Amino acid sequence: MFQNKFFGREPVKRPTCPFCSSLIERPKELSTRRQGEMPVGSCSCGAVYSCDETGHNLGSAMIEALVFGCNMDWDLAWGLFPGEDYQQEIVENYDLQTHLIVSSGSYEGRKTSGALYFVRLHKDVLDATAEGIEKRLTKAIHPQETQIRSRGSKKQTLSKAMVEESVKAYQIEPILAAAKKDKKIIRYIQRLLYSGDDLFRRRAADTLGKACALIGETDPSLVSKLLQGLFYSLSDTAAFPLGAFEAIGEIIGHRPDLFGGYAPQIYQFLGDRTRRADALEALARIAKSGPALLRKHTFYFFDFLKDPDARVRGYAALLMGNLGAYEARQDLQTLVDESLEIEIYKEGVIQRKTVGQVASEALTRL
Repeated sequence: MFQNKFFGREPVKRPTCPFCSSLIERPKELSTRRQGEMPVGSCSCGAVYSCDETGHNLGSAMIEALVFGCNMDWDLAWGLFPGEDYQQEIVENYDLQTHLIVSSGSYEGRKTSGALYFVRLHKDVLDATAEGIEKRLTKAIHPQETQIRSRGSKKQTLSKAMVEESVKAYQIEPILAAAKKDKKIIRYIQRLLYSGDDLFRRRAADTLGKACALIGETDPSLVSKLLQGLFYSLSDTAAFPLGAFEAIGEIIGHRPDLFGGYAPQIYQFLGDRTRRADALEALARIAKSGPALLRKHTFYFFDFLKDPDARVRGYAALLMGNLGAYEARQDLQTLVDESLEIEIYKEGVIQRKTVGQVASEALTRL
């Protein structure tokens, strides 16, 4: 039984599985995985888990755990349904360094905001993957060992604070240079998508898109996982970053040849009035560089030119112009006298334009 020597100082305890209450081992880094991916582990009951050290990337953590539970079979993972094929739970206030749950949220002057994301697969799936999972974990190592091995050979990179300051000033060349050598830079940028400052958040999304375009040339799977995490976050209010739509639009828009297959997933949000404008803005960004991805669905967007929301009408007009949708001339013409304004982001600057201006500019491109 655990002897808690910390009683009287800070409320801490060893982490246990939320499904069977057994003590679990510290998550490990798989030898077959790339640097920067989350440590994972498994419980004796068959549940698997991933470790999100910040607690801000639960969407990515869920995907890490689910794919690991499927023995790295992505096709199998994306064919499973929550509740039916697997259960999921989150254990918060986890500290990877000490392998403790610290309920106060801080330990010895450090924040302990990490989380363990647990997934327990249905027995039929688990029977097919359990042996492979066990083999992978036998070759895995603790994160501390990885740090020791990498000392002395670690490449010069940017700190979180340096990335934040560069994005804030929209001086992104150093970030892009660092991204070519250190892929975890995209994590530093991703955390900035939670900012309530519109311009800062949009610059972060823009920078993330450009960094992913570089990383995608050599490691497209890493960027794909990031996109999957962003899409998941949109359905998870607890992990929903304000800049998710903006980031998705920028990532796909900068490399539609690599990530254009994700664009149709945005359509599911067009039926939600609270997210329709953001979804259309992301589609408009994608259409600017990859119109062929969306052109066959042009008629689906016509009704949004008549939407009661000015932002929806404006971004729909922008989308039609970027698509080169000549069929929309008449509908766009009805908007040219509108005086309500929307925000248009471009290369570090937010411009305010009337819906009429956006429609007029769209007409000139048809």
